[in-house]
Amino acid sequence: MRPNDPALYEQLAAEWWDEDGVFKMLHWLAAARARLIPPAERPGAVLVDLGCGGGLLAPHVAGKGYHHVGADIVHGSLGIAAKYGVTGVRADVSALPLASGCADVVSAGEILEHVYDLPSTVAEACRVLRPGGLVVLDTLSDTALCRFVAITLAERLGLAPRGVHDPALLVSPSRLKALFAAHGVRLRVRGLRPSLLDLLARRRAVRMVPSLSTAILYQGRGVKAW
Repeated sequence: MRPNDPALYEQLAAEWWDEDGVFKMLHWLAAARARLIPPAERPGAVLVDLGCGGGLLAPHVAGKGYHHVGADIVHGSLGIAAKYGVTGVRADVSALPLASGCADVVSAGEILEHVYDLPSTVAEACRVLRPGGLVVLDTLSDTALCRFVAITLAERLGLAPRGVHDPALLVSPSRLKALFAAHGVRLRVRGLRPSLLDLLARRRAVRMVPSLSTAILYQGRGVKAW
C-alpha cells in the first residue's frame, strides 16, 4: 500500500474509538482543537469538520451548540462518526459540496498534511466559512525533524499507523499562513506537543500543550475578515 492511501482508513475503521490504539494521538489532538472553539454565538450555527474521520471531535463540542457536519472521503469513517452525532458528507475536502458561507466554524484537524491539492483545500475551507467565522486546525510541519519524529519514530512506537503519512505532503507554517491570508483569514500559529508529565505517567488522555517550536506539530486559529 502506498503512503497516505485512504484505503488504510477503511481497513482501520474499527480503531477510531480505541483510545489505546493506533489513532490514540488523534484523540489528544481533538481535545486540544476543541479548546480553540468557543460556544456557538447563534441558533443553528454550523461546524464543518474537514477530514472528520470517526468523529473524534464530536464529544468535545457536543455541548457548544453547533450542528456538526463532517466531510471525509472514507465511507467507513463517516458511518462511525454518524453514531456520535456528526452529519456526514462524503467528499474530497478540496471540492466540498457545501454552500459558500454556510459554516460558523471550520475545523481542519490532521488533514492538511494528507491532501494533494493544498491551495484548493484552503480555498474551500475559506469559501464555506462565513465572514467573521473561525477556522481552527492542526497539522505537521515540513521539516526534517518532523519527518523523523512524527513519521519514522511515531510509526515505530505505534503512535501512528504505518504508512499513514507521505513526507512530501507536510505543510510549513509560513506557506499555510500565506494561503489563508489570500482568502481573508489571518492565521495565527503556535507549536504543540504532548505533555511530558502525562506521557511519563502513562495516562490514557494525554494533554497537548503549547510549544515554542513549530518544527514538528502546530495549531492554527484565524477569523475570516471578508
